[in-house]
Amino acid sequence: MIKIIDTYSKINSLFDNGTFNFSKWEHYINEIYNDSADIFKDEMDEFIVSGSYNFEEDFLPIISAVYDNPKLDILYDSFCVVTSNLNEKIVREFGKELNVDIVLYLGLCNGAGWVTNINGFDIILLGIEKIIELNWVDQNSMYGLVYHELGHVYQKQYGVLEQESDDNKRNFVWQLFIEGIAMFFEQKLLGNFDYYHQDVNGWKKYCEDDFTKILYDFNQDLPSMTHSNQRYFGDWCNYNGKGDVGYYLGARFVHFLHNNYTFDQIICFNIDFVYDLYYAFIRLKL
Repeated sequence: MIKIIDTYSKINSLFDNGTFNFSKWEHYINEIYNDSADIFKDEMDEFIVSGSYNFEEDFLPIISAVYDNPKLDILYDSFCVVTSNLNEKIVREFGKELNVDIVLYLGLCNGAGWVTNINGFDIILLGIEKIIELNWVDQNSMYGLVYHELGHVYQKQYGVLEQESDDNKRNFVWQLFIEGIAMFFEQKLLGNFDYYHQDVNGWKKYCEDDFTKILYDFNQDLPSMTHSNQRYFGDWCNYNGKGDVGYYLGARFVHFLHNNYTFDQIICFNIDFVYDLYYAFIRLKL
């Protein structure tokens, strides 16, 4: 069963006349999940210890910007629409329930949307401060944050999500695959296989028109691809001025697989079989 944990009404109380109160925040987080504050603090501290960031200049302004921000209400309205009757929608479309908490909370700039495990439970964390900073407050963005992450949770709970190979090419094809699964899940849940939450300023048309070139370049980049030089996964990446084009490729790949396999079969594939299927996809599309 999906459990919605909505802390919207508590957000402004974490500030004293607009000043973020760290002690209040720790108590608030530990009320959501017992003794969980260190998870968020430790991740933030990793960035601070690196010497590239400090709390007062890089984290606090983003957190403080939440207080009495009109975008908070827009974000909350979007969250309510996107999570309404979510259990029923997933069972209707996929026939199975997910066991996951979806938490709308104020974090320490840990991420706009991320999946983790706390005390043995799968959790989707939606960080209000990062969502506002990125201006992902509209319904379209919220669908991307919530439904996409639910796709990863579905693969984890009913298939195989985490696999790794000594061959880095296989690892990036696996990333293409799992992001494609999450996109497919998102589309099916919305009842629209043409839907992409990234479609802003002509993004989808560009990907459609240049699909063959994007696929060719991805394949050419594979032998030398690293997490620092890849240009396909992440809105911060730059593929000819566009981000996230790997999500479009991944969706096309999974739709190709769905011609011959059910979704529940696809999410159980292992990394080597996916790599072989990727080259079948390449041969057909290039």
